[in-house]
Amino acid sequence: MLAEIDAKERAALESITALTDAAALEAWKSKWIGPQGALRDFMAALKSVSKDEKPAVGARLNQCKGTLEAAYESRKLTLGATVSGPQIDVTEPAVELPQGCRHVIARTIEEIVDVFSRMGFAIADGPELEDEWHNFNALNIPADHPARGPADNFYLGGEAAGKLLLRTQTSTVQIRAMESQKPPLKVIAIGRVYRPDTHDATHYSMFHQVEGLYIDRGVSMVDLKTTLVQFAKVFFGPEAEVRMRPSFFPFTEPSAELDMKMKIKGEWKWVELGGCGMVDPNVLTAVGIDPEEWTGFAFGLGIERIAMRKYGITDIRLLFENDARFLRQFA
Repeated sequence: MLAEIDAKERAALESITALTDAAALEAWKSKWIGPQGALRDFMAALKSVSKDEKPAVGARLNQCKGTLEAAYESRKLTLGATVSGPQIDVTEPAVELPQGCRHVIARTIEEIVDVFSRMGFAIADGPELEDEWHNFNALNIPADHPARGPADNFYLGGEAAGKLLLRTQTSTVQIRAMESQKPPLKVIAIGRVYRPDTHDATHYSMFHQVEGLYIDRGVSMVDLKTTLVQFAKVFFGPEAEVRMRPSFFPFTEPSAELDMKMKIKGEWKWVELGGCGMVDPNVLTAVGIDPEEWTGFAFGLGIERIAMRKYGITDIRLLFENDARFLRQFA
């Protein structure tokens, strides 16, 4: 059998030198060293060899197999073939795949949440489709208040007309938070709100708000101002200019507007970011909280205007046109 192994080895080595392509090399491998190749036949015949000859024959078969496998690898390199598939040049530059990016509003929301979370605010949530009690009554807005008219709200039609509407403010979430939690509580709520405003550079019929609420013993306007000024300095940088001016809201007393200087069409102007104030005692009473024991502040800020100020955007409408060329600037 040793002579037969020598003959097969010579034949295999002679035939491999004549191969010129990867397909032929693969066929050679299958014929000689594959699972059904010639060496496999010798391995099967090994059991019929005498006990004295078996060690020598076994060693020769292993040597032959190693020689043929080495010849295969050498020839593969010579042919420059990748037998498992098409040849790949790993030195070629990769094709750059298109990548998306976070929308500037989504990024702004994440940054706002990060700042207020570090101040100890938890996250609260509520429905966008609201009833009149949460959107108006509980917020000290009586039935005859002009803000409840159809010109200022998106009411549902049909049988639900006048009963359900798209929320006009995230203040509805503070009512739900006070209903479900006992004070002290400190939460922010972020979401979409809807008002039938005429679209211009600073107004849109759908926009996002961040609502803040802090209820505890001894909370004052000093705490409110400190919170908002600190937010502005952290979010926009120490050079941010903000101011609070007296205002009126049914659900806070006293009330104020928070303004920030923004550059609109090349001119710096004070632009309203939102409203704020101390929670009106009537609001606390409506949700079962004793206003003699607990006080609190609330604020609601427009996220689009915050994003406009931070990223130098001069027209709110650009945020909703989904022009990829515009949005990629903030990737």
